[in-house]
Amino acid sequence: MGFFVTLFLCLYARTLLQDPDNWWQVKVGLDLLASRTIPTVDTYSHTFAGQPWIAKEWLAQVILGAGYSIFGWSGVAFITVTAVAAAMFLLAWSLSASLKPTIAIAVTLAITIAVGPVYNARPLIFSFPIIVLWTALLFQAARETRSPPFWALSLILLWANLHATFTFGFVIAAFAGLDCLSRVWFRQPKLIAKWVLFGLLCVLVAMINPYGFKAILATFTVASGNEAVSFIDEWMPFNARSDVGAEVALLIVVAAILISGLRVRWTYAAFFVFTLHLFLSYSRFQYLWLLLVPVVLAVDVAVQFPVLSRQKWLMEPRERLEKALSAYAGRISAVLVACWVATAVVFISYSTVAPAAKNFVSGALAYARQQGLTGNVFNAYDFGGSLIFHGIKTYIDGRTDQLFLGGFTQATIDMGTSAGKPILEAQLERYDIRWALLTVKDNRIPFFQELPGWRQVYDDEFSVIYVKKD
Repeated sequence: MGFFVTLFLCLYARTLLQDPDNWWQVKVGLDLLASRTIPTVDTYSHTFAGQPWIAKEWLAQVILGAGYSIFGWSGVAFITVTAVAAAMFLLAWSLSASLKPTIAIAVTLAITIAVGPVYNARPLIFSFPIIVLWTALLFQAARETRSPPFWALSLILLWANLHATFTFGFVIAAFAGLDCLSRVWFRQPKLIAKWVLFGLLCVLVAMINPYGFKAILATFTVASGNEAVSFIDEWMPFNARSDVGAEVALLIVVAAILISGLRVRWTYAAFFVFTLHLFLSYSRFQYLWLLLVPVVLAVDVAVQFPVLSRQKWLMEPRERLEKALSAYAGRISAVLVACWVATAVVFISYSTVAPAAKNFVSGALAYARQQGLTGNVFNAYDFGGSLIFHGIKTYIDGRTDQLFLGGFTQATIDMGTSAGKPILEAQLERYDIRWALLTVKDNRIPFFQELPGWRQVYDDEFSVIYVKKD
């Protein structure tokens, strides 16, 4: 699974660099590597410069930055591919402990495709293998009514420095602990005490990062719904009309449960409902339901439907292909590892993948440098990442989890409405804007054409530039 997922994603590697945030995530990593200091205030925008800002996903950004500094965008893309492949390797490993190999592989392949829209060269991708392993380990311990593996705290330590979703690790641990409690109740107080201790240590270990408790608090800023959340596509609720693939996956699972008559423990049902709530509430969290529910339910499926179970398969006579695979398992594995290494070398050496041209705006930036455009820029949201990467302080960018709040994002959105011209003029004056870099379909372009003292000096298929005449 690891090798074939790697091969598949290498063929579609360009899709991994389509997000505007790819640019600034890599740039932050490069700056961290160069300065060896952890930022505490914003230095990338001119609108919020000096305001508190933390690189809470610093380790992932360093990894992305290192990949870029050594291998360019091919390195960034292959690091992303490797994170996805590792997650699917662990998912197949977890499922194959209960389900027959063909079922485990088929389910993993289906999930690999279903989760595809989330694959991107951003810190989130590094949480995938950790969350799969974390969930498998804790629910297995609960199922076997034993204490959680305390060595797994190293996973939450790594997770807390890679991506803000590490707080989901607390929730998963709580569900697993609740499942263990439902099995033994208070007949084994020492076991329950170990689970409680494990939960407390999760929080303490997660604070072993450059920002301590601030990293935990920062994760709730977006979760509680700041003003920018409602304007960002990935934070929008599930829409069955536009997200057909996710709807199909959801309906297939619900129909399978109804038809099969699968019965699950109430703790598993609660976990199912919790992850389904995230699935429906935020588009970006659909992967949690898709990845984790199969891990939790696989054992019950195998027990209630023996024909799908690994145990039943083990008792069947081996076919000729299975005998061959078994006899040469070590050699086959070695060949696959060698093929994976060869794929990495070939991809990094010859791939020409790069971020999407629509977010790069290379022509516009080249013009700005050639003409010596200076001063504060008013930029479209999607161009913020590229501006940061190229050393130009932004008006707004993708760091809305901590910045561009207090009415700022709302005002920026309102500029694009029919009554937005006065708001635009006020912001241009307040932030001493000297030039503007906008998408060709920006709703604010008509206002710039009407503003006295402003003129268009550049346009291409992706962007336009306006400058103040003086």
